[in-house]
Amino acid sequence: MSRIGKKPVQVPSGVTASVEGQTVKAKGPKGELSFVANDEVLVKMEDGAVVVTPMDDSKNARSKWGMSRTMVENIMLGVSKGYERKLEINGVGYRATMQGKNLQLALGYSHDVIYQTPEGISIACPKPTEIIISGIDKQRVGQVAAEIREFRSPEPYKGKGVKYAEERIVRKEGKKK
Repeated sequence: MSRIGKKPVQVPSGVTASVEGQTVKAKGPKGELSFVANDEVLVKMEDGAVVVTPMDDSKNARSKWGMSRTMVENIMLGVSKGYERKLEINGVGYRATMQGKNLQLALGYSHDVIYQTPEGISIACPKPTEIIISGIDKQRVGQVAAEIREFRSPEPYKGKGVKYAEERIVRKEGKKK
């Protein structure tokens, strides 16, 4: 039995949610999102909360139960509060700046890396070594953060590169004489 799937998803104040068949739509102060649940789970509204239950007791239906509930919860939190990922840049001469809607990164290459901000995502650089990515869709915010980190992922010897703010780089010892 899914412990996560059993819990109903409460609709936060200021958010309107509707369930039409397998589609859950949420509209809040930050925007509007929708999620289409798998056919093996049943989604319905009960007492101002969205309840997800498996269609039958098969392993496949139970495996999609908790994930579907989490996706519904993510859209509820996204339209009410939004999501944010912080990246840190370490290294001599490594920096980030905003050029209009584009993110310009100096990461030790012979050229600057220019990253175009996707629709629905906002990127800010409060410091030259800090990038804040925010938006209402958790998956897209994480994907953009992963794409920016991929330009120069942190290396284990000096820790140079782009890393998540909460990430801990496991350091290696260099050559010994």
